[in-house]
Amino acid sequence: MIGRRSFIAGLGLIACIARAQDFDYKIEPVSIGDGIWIVRGADAPIDRNNGGAIANLTIIATPVGAVLIDCGPSLRYGALRKMIEALTGKAVVRIYITHVHPDHLYGDGAFDIDMIAATQAQIEDFTAEAKRFNDGMYRLLGDWMRGTEAVIPRHVLTGEVEDFGGRRIRLLPLAGHSAADLALLDEASGTLIAGDLVFHNRAPSTPNADLAKWRASLDTLKALKHRQVVPGHGPFDRSPAAAIDQTRDWIDWIEATIDQAVRDGLGPVEAGNLPLPPRFAAMAAARYELQRSVSHFYAAAEERLVARIDRKK
Repeated sequence: MIGRRSFIAGLGLIACIARAQDFDYKIEPVSIGDGIWIVRGADAPIDRNNGGAIANLTIIATPVGAVLIDCGPSLRYGALRKMIEALTGKAVVRIYITHVHPDHLYGDGAFDIDMIAATQAQIEDFTAEAKRFNDGMYRLLGDWMRGTEAVIPRHVLTGEVEDFGGRRIRLLPLAGHSAADLALLDEASGTLIAGDLVFHNRAPSTPNADLAKWRASLDTLKALKHRQVVPGHGPFDRSPAAAIDQTRDWIDWIEATIDQAVRDGLGPVEAGNLPLPPRFAAMAAARYELQRSVSHFYAAAEERLVARIDRKK
């Protein structure tokens, strides 16, 4: 017969095992070309079911070491360092951050700070937002974030290309999805790593978006001579333009829809519940991102489009 203490101890052991399993990220790289892999994020909002691992990451093998583009949402996710070393047979020598949203960068605490690279504009943006992002991620994810702290990139990107023993990566400082975005082009494979300037079959998020700048950045990306695209979220695009065009279509529709809702006298709740066009109906997180975008843009659209009776013409 099992005694009370043994029973309680057994429950504790079961809880510990479940806890260890619950906080285990499943990191599975998939080859998308010669010496380049993608690690797919969940096509969902950040929550405790996915531990915040919703962004796509890219790994590139070079003659001098491995390059990682974005590094996940938490210090726990930094466990991918050992996976990358086993995959490529080389140590990680550079980490690029595509923008400062926390699902893309908080795994950087597992790496040497001197190898983490960003533009000066990105560093300034992250420095300003670090505490708010940290607090938000801990509220959303709890113990997934244990031990995670903001690590500000130290290596400031200033040139147009970085060369890793003959494998060249072109740097494209842009803006629109955030105040400071970075896209990268792996010249050897023709792969554009677009960060969150491009989404694919997953609705784009807009918490810090400037839509005019975003459109200009999409024009820049589409004009590049590339063969395939790694979006910040959603499946890998084996064509040069499908995901870029879909992202442009969504942000154009979002802006026009919110403006029309304001003109029609609809409130924010009504605007967030408007029907989705058939082309977006099956897109992951579409309703969620429509409602978030209403919260981001409705007030400014109302200010711009509706005359106020307390102001003289």
